Amino acid sequence: MPTQEIEERREYYRIDDRIALEIIPPTPDRSTDGASPQLFDLLAELHQLDFEAQHLLRQIAEGNRTLANYLKVQNKRIELIGQALAQDLLKEIGPARPVVLSEGGVSFAHDVPVELGTLLTLRLVLLPQALGLTLQARVTHCAALDKGDYQLGTEFEALTDAQRQLLARHILQKQALQRRLARDHQQGS
Repeated sequence: MPTQEIEERREYYRIDDRIALEIIPPTPDRSTDGASPQLFDLLAELHQLDFEAQHLLRQIAEGNRTLANYLKVQNKRIELIGQALAQDLLKEIGPARPVVLSEGGVSFAHDVPVELGTLLTLRLVLLPQALGLTLQARVTHCAALDKGDYQLGTEFEALTDAQRQLLARHILQKQALQRRLARDHQQGS
């Protein structure tokens, strides 16, 4: 891999995280099996719309606090419905698993080896907000682990700006939480 590509990949901050992850291998007809695609897509769209509406809500709050507060309550209601739907989705995808996540890709343990360069479809449910993203990722490394599993490293392909921003926001929130927990732990010691 050229040095420039390695440097570009390193520009993204990585976090250790636990997410629900469905790995959909390529199929000859390019169809995908797996967890309810409509439900997954609905959750992804809900979060996308919420992200896009944030600046509008701030503008409304400047002119009409009452309306802004009402809209925040409605948004919370929609978020609660989304979380309930996400619980059904998590039953299908499976429990959260440890990963290393960045805006550039995700690394995770997998039960079978995957050839380098393989394009996978990944369905990620970022927790706790149950943000669903369906992303294309190319396998950049595959290394055997001692338990018979394999550590896969993937690089996201063709992310939209909105998807990248949603990933970045999740990573920043996780970073802030980790810092807050570390600070609280130090103060409690």
